[in-house]
Amino acid sequence: ENREDMLSSKSNRLTEALEEANKLFSGVSCAREAALDAQFLVLASNLGKEKANELHSQMTSFDSLAFAEDLLTFMGINRIEVEENDSDSEGIPGGYLPSNAWHKLGEETEKYFRRAPSFHYMLGSFKSDPPVPRQRIERQKKATGGEEKRAMPAQLKKMEESHQEATEKEVERILGLLQTHFKNDPDTPISFFDLVIDPNSFARTVENIFHVSFIIRDGFARLKLDEDKLPIIEPLKDNKGKEDDRSTGARNQAVISLSHQEWK
Repeated sequence: ENREDMLSSKSNRLTEALEEANKLFSGVSCAREAALDAQFLVLASNLGKEKANELHSQMTSFDSLAFAEDLLTFMGINRIEVEENDSDSEGIPGGYLPSNAWHKLGEETEKYFRRAPSFHYMLGSFKSDPPVPRQRIERQKKATGGEEKRAMPAQLKKMEESHQEATEKEVERILGLLQTHFKNDPDTPISFFDLVIDPNSFARTVENIFHVSFIIRDGFARLKLDEDKLPIIEPLKDNKGKEDDRSTGARNQAVISLSHQEWK
């Protein structure tokens, strides 16, 4: 009921009511009386807050109008010229601030900001998504790889066939030389080393031994030792020895060691 009187800065009614409540609280014995005291405390706190907001103190209050007046004065506005301009040129908006007013204010406020302002996007951050792979390029790569895979086996097969044909021709040529030499002089044994060794090429000698091994394996010729325990080679007639070797299992395989020094 006495709200306005209590909020007046010249009145001490709120303080007197708090002191009286402190005295009455010492005689409280029921819960209802304690609840009334709590309700009064809330009401007195709200009144005290409103009374404090109405106080005019340079330390606690901020008058926006007074701040605007001081700011305009600092920026260089002249009130006398403003009033004359308003009376002479009515309807013309603004125009009474100096051209460097905002620049002057910026120079003054710059000293109070010791750090650079934080950067932020006006429309949010930019999210970069990885580029979508093109399916056409992947299909081209797969097609190219398939062509290469199909071409390589054909090329290797062709190389194997050509190498096999060359080996067969060389084996046939050596067998023909062996049979011709034996036919002309059947009583003279043919030395294995005289047949295979090429005096001018170590590599050719190794190839000759390799090719002669096919002739021995297929039963077209056989090796045996002479009186000096040196190997000699002779062709078999009418493949009879070939059939006998296959039936009895007389053919064996051996490894020949031949270094470059021994070849010399």
